Amino acid sequence: MPASLDGIKVIDLSRYIAGPFCGQLLGDLGADVVKVERIDGGEEGRRVGETVEGDTLFFLSANRNKRGFAIDFRDKEGQALLRQLAATADILIENFRPGTMEAMGLGWDVLSALNPRLIMVRISGFGQEGPLAQHPCFDGAAQAQSGVMAMTGPAGGAPTMAGVFVCDYSTALYGVIGTLAALHARESSGRGQVVEATLMDSGMALMTTAIPERILFGREPERLGNRDRYLSPSHCFRSRDGIWIYIVAGNDVHFPRLAAAMGRPELAQDARFATFVARNANVAELEAIIDAWAAELDGEAVLEIIHAADIPCERVATIADVIANPQVVHRKQIVDVPHPVMGSVPFQAPAVRLHGTPTVIRRGAPGLGEHGAEILSDWLGMSAPEIERLQAAGTI
Repeated sequence: MPASLDGIKVIDLSRYIAGPFCGQLLGDLGADVVKVERIDGGEEGRRVGETVEGDTLFFLSANRNKRGFAIDFRDKEGQALLRQLAATADILIENFRPGTMEAMGLGWDVLSALNPRLIMVRISGFGQEGPLAQHPCFDGAAQAQSGVMAMTGPAGGAPTMAGVFVCDYSTALYGVIGTLAALHARESSGRGQVVEATLMDSGMALMTTAIPERILFGREPERLGNRDRYLSPSHCFRSRDGIWIYIVAGNDVHFPRLAAAMGRPELAQDARFATFVARNANVAELEAIIDAWAAELDGEAVLEIIHAADIPCERVATIADVIANPQVVHRKQIVDVPHPVMGSVPFQAPAVRLHGTPTVIRRGAPGLGEHGAEILSDWLGMSAPEIERLQAAGTI
């Protein structure tokens, strides 16, 4: 069965998370993705975190469904070779500091002249231009600068980084969305374009109403811990046997159901809790009532009661719980990704499902430069003697 992006050729020059994950998603959708790394050790992600048989899980997590190519980026012939590859590609992904591609003779003006159909995906912390463009940026810095960190953490406590790399991964998603839109636009225009996605913009896109509220009303959002910003009650409650359960019952449909399920139907008519505004104003008092109720029951009993009332409610799962979750097992959301030594390594499956052109995991993350010869042969029709010459010269 054909994949959605069969025949699409992608050059992935990126490092760490946002760029590589963008490339991996395109590979999951069927594109031929060539992971291009520096020849002296490869990208930095190969040296981050826990390893299995010499490969870091960090690198493996964002580089499946790619072929590996290693090159000397500083070598003029290496730069010329990258231009040749770009001339045959549909998409090029990069997340260098702004100006780096231009310094290597790989700027948009050069590459688009060579290949007018090329789509160049530029991922950065703050954008290609502007007063912060040259600031180095990882996910935590983007969470800090975008306002995400200021809104995260316990009430009255310190700003807190989210437990996962929300700016990196959302930037990868925006990069893919923009790329797919650019591919569609190319169908009618015949021309590619630059797709830009930044960690700063991605963080700001997560802010819901915080920015207009500040501009219109002069209010800075408070840190609320586990509380929802709009609906009360929405919080973690602890059962008698120590299980944490998140209950979301703040709207005018769910709250009366919760009150009835707790055996306290009168709470839905109580002036302190009868409306959205009242519940938000008296949230601490309301949470204390639910805390006391949950503390008298075991966790499974709480879950059974609240689910029977058709209210959003789930156990706060550990990672072990997630792995064993029957829904995860049923949907096969943990898959075996090929590995040359281990045989396979378990990772999360692609999060998007297409029923007509499904995603397929064709290969695991590549070894450094593993597929260099076959890529030059496939993409450029280069002869074996010429490939051997480049290898002997240390260009690839």
